[in-house]
Amino acid sequence: MSDTRVIVTDIEGTTSSIRFVHEVLFPYARKRLPAFVETHTDKPEVQHWLSQAAREAGFIEASRNEVIDLLIGWIDSDRKATSLKALQGLIWAEGYASGDYLGHVYPEVADRLRAWHKAGIRLYVYSSGSVDAQKLLFGHSEAGDLTPLFSGYFDTRTGPKRETESYVRILEAVGETGEHVLFLSDVTAELDAARAAGMRTTQLCRPPETCSASATHPCVADFDAVEV
Repeated sequence: MSDTRVIVTDIEGTTSSIRFVHEVLFPYARKRLPAFVETHTDKPEVQHWLSQAAREAGFIEASRNEVIDLLIGWIDSDRKATSLKALQGLIWAEGYASGDYLGHVYPEVADRLRAWHKAGIRLYVYSSGSVDAQKLLFGHSEAGDLTPLFSGYFDTRTGPKRETESYVRILEAVGETGEHVLFLSDVTAELDAARAAGMRTTQLCRPPETCSASATHPCVADFDAVEV
């Protein structure tokens, strides 16, 4: 058994269903984004992220409707823009608070996270969704509030998930060398980048996906099968 001191986990396809994100969260934000922008433009945080989105799109001047159309287009194309993720997170916060939905986690995830935490392993999340959105999902999960189990969260402000340098920054942030850190994800390119940074890796291939005989990372069907 390896000396695992830290586990960093992805969300979509790893702790939680991709369908929840794409069939519940994304449509919820898309439907409410125009009204949210119209009613929250006096808030500095919203103004900041709208300006960031306009700058990222190369707009010199843009009307509110043009920025809304831009963001809707980004949602439809699943663009990993930090400004969009931040605004989505603000909208999702209202949905969680009103009880419109609960954050999905696979059945074994909560118990396994609790067991790892109890064993003294520090747990972190690294997702393309904003840190605020991550906290909302785990704070309002179907298994209850899981946020006390986590020591920290990383999003695209750390860097793209398929670039090795992002995982180097995570290692620096958690204060461990790669051999003591295990990264969990369903995406091979992310696992490749983490391994290149020195981390240990395990790929989640949840049914109906199956582990390929040519898989380059240890591959399991659920968290109960993860070796730490």
